[in-house]
Amino acid sequence: MTNLPERRDMRISDAERDQVAAVLREAAGEGRLDFEELDERLTAVYAAKTFGDLEPITRDLPEPAARPAAAQGDRFGGTPGSRTFLGIMSGFQRKGAWVVPEELTAVAFWGGGQLDLREARFETRQVTIRAFAVMGGMEIIVPEDAEVHVNGIGIMGGFDHRASGVGSPGAPKIIITGFAFWGGVGVTRKASDAERRRKLEERQDGQRSIED
Repeated sequence: MTNLPERRDMRISDAERDQVAAVLREAAGEGRLDFEELDERLTAVYAAKTFGDLEPITRDLPEPAARPAAAQGDRFGGTPGSRTFLGIMSGFQRKGAWVVPEELTAVAFWGGGQLDLREARFETRQVTIRAFAVMGGMEIIVPEDAEVHVNGIGIMGGFDHRASGVGSPGAPKIIITGFAFWGGVGVTRKASDAERRRKLEERQDGQRSIED
């Protein structure tokens, strides 16, 4: 990155750490970093104290391209079919084209569940998901460009916060809260199939340009 302040000894904020984490996730989505490298660099980001600590973490990465704002409006609006998902000694899954309500509650009790938001529309620009996993597990997949705030806690279980971070302009804001007791809630950022195809086409076009 080239936009870090010249004062390398200046202390950084949590928001600035999140911005660098978003750059790393974008690079991983493009194939520039593998999972192990991403995990190592994210650990270094959240341990950083100053801008000088951040510089070497992204020095070998390009500036992330701004995502087009057009079509962002297509992601919002609609009427959700359900605001509650239950997996009680069973499971639930919601993926593909669906409408994420402004407030959603998901419970996995002696069971499991998956909420995949990558192809979904959002009732409002900011949505809140309350996830509760009791002796069960839950996976929440969020769009790669979303602003994500994970506030859940784990009690003799795990609640993954690594997906927290800033998003692209106009993208949805997703707040995930709740708790995991003798269970786990995993939150991951992943590109949609359409986004992966777009990135693949861009890489192929770039390779053809080099060869020409």
